[in-house]
Amino acid sequence: MTRPLSALPHTPPTAEPPIDIRQFLDGAVGLLGGAANVIMQLSLRPVGYGVVESPVESGNVMIHPIKRLRTTVTYLAVALLGTDSDREAYRAAVDTSHRQVRSRPGNPVKYNAFDPRLQLWVAACLYWGARDLYERMHGEMNPADADAFYQYSARLGTTLQMRPEMWPADRPAFDRYWTENLAVTVIDPKIRAYFEDLIDLKMMPAPVQLAFGGIHRFFVTGLLPQHLRDEMGMTWSPRQDWLLARTLRALGAAEAVVPTPVRSFPLNVYLLDMRLRRRLGRPLV
Repeated sequence: MTRPLSALPHTPPTAEPPIDIRQFLDGAVGLLGGAANVIMQLSLRPVGYGVVESPVESGNVMIHPIKRLRTTVTYLAVALLGTDSDREAYRAAVDTSHRQVRSRPGNPVKYNAFDPRLQLWVAACLYWGARDLYERMHGEMNPADADAFYQYSARLGTTLQMRPEMWPADRPAFDRYWTENLAVTVIDPKIRAYFEDLIDLKMMPAPVQLAFGGIHRFFVTGLLPQHLRDEMGMTWSPRQDWLLARTLRALGAAEAVVPTPVRSFPLNVYLLDMRLRRRLGRPLV
C-alpha cells in the first residue's frame, strides 16, 4: 500500500489574518472545478475507498446527487463563511455520518473518516483547487492576498478534525507537502471506474448526460494536475488548454463586475439554508 502523507508538518498554529474571503469566491463558476477536485481528493486511496465503500447511502452521489451537492457545498459555505457556532453544528452533523465510514478487517485499504491526516489531504485539495481556479480566472494574487487566503483556508480542514498545527506553516511549506503527496497518488481500476461514471454524469438522467457530459469531461480533464490525467489515461492538447484558458478568463472578467452577493452564490444561499434547517431542527446533512 502506498504511504502518502509521509512528511506531515508540525508547526504552531498561526492566527488568521483579517480577510474578506468573499473577494476570492467565484460562486457558481467555482462549481466547474467540483468533479476535478473530487478526483484529487479520492486519488489518495484511503479517501477513495472510504467514499466508494461508504455504507452511508444518503451521501452517495450516484444515488442522491442533489443531496450530495447540497451537503458538499454547505460544508464549503460553513467552513468559509460560517460563524464558529455554524462550524460546530455542522461538524457534529457530519461526524454522525463519518462514524460509519471506516474500513473493516480484511479490507485491502485501511481508512477512517476521522483520520485528521486524510482530512488534511482533502483540505489541501480544496485549497489547491480554489487557488488554481481563481488564478486561472483572475490572474495571480498579490503575495499579501495569497498569504491571507492560504492561512484562512485552514478552515477547510479545521472545521472537522484536522488540527490547526497540521496545516503547513506557509505557502512554500504547502507546496512541498502538495508536490510530495500528489506524486504518490494512484488511481486503481475500482476508483477509476467510479471517476468515469462521475465525469460522464451517470448519476443524472440520460438527457442531462447527453447535453452536458462532454463539456463536463472537458473541464474536469483541464483542471486536473497532469499526474492525475496520466493516472486516468486522459489526453489533453495545447489547443484544449488554450480554449480552457480563454473560457476561464472570460468567466473571470464577468465575475469581477457582479455584486458580491451574486458572486458568492450559491455558497451564501446554502449557508442560509443550513441556518434555517438548524433553527427548525431539521437534519443538516
